[in-house]
Amino acid sequence: MDNLVRTMSENWWVLLLRGIAAVVFGLIALAMPGLTLFVLLITFGVYAVFDGILAIVTGFRRKGQDDQWWAWALDGLLSVLIGLMALFWPAATAVVFVLWMAAWAIVAGIFRIIAAVRLRREIEGEWALGLSGLLLALWGILLVLLPAAGLLGLAWMIGTLAVLIGVVLIVLAFRLKRLRTA
Repeated sequence: MDNLVRTMSENWWVLLLRGIAAVVFGLIALAMPGLTLFVLLITFGVYAVFDGILAIVTGFRRKGQDDQWWAWALDGLLSVLIGLMALFWPAATAVVFVLWMAAWAIVAGIFRIIAAVRLRREIEGEWALGLSGLLLALWGILLVLLPAAGLLGLAWMIGTLAVLIGVVLIVLAFRLKRLRTA
């Protein structure tokens, strides 16, 4: 048994605890999706404000050396503003985020459909690209029509992934425990 496997098998219980924590987090996210989104938005808000302040400082420090220093400062200002929106108006920020996702999905879906039409003479199976574009565009339209459902879906996705990751870590922990006793 190599050193990594030996170390991991001796500390199998750490992976078990991490797995249990992930499952608990995932179940909470599934049971209380609104709280999950609120915490994510607050975390994003803090990050965006911090990132914006650093960009503003960078811009002003470059003022004497760079004619484009103002781009850094403007980028920072926008980051601070969106961060403050996330902190003080999380619901509005969440809806705007879903609408941005919807716009991306619609535009990307249309581009995929156009690419499929252009490729129809050159490759077989272009229908799959066209279908993926159609589905992506339809998803975007649904997000525009039902933005709250998009937010709820995001929270459920986070919760589901956390539970799955937790289960995998728990299984790995018990496999490592068996290795240790073998």
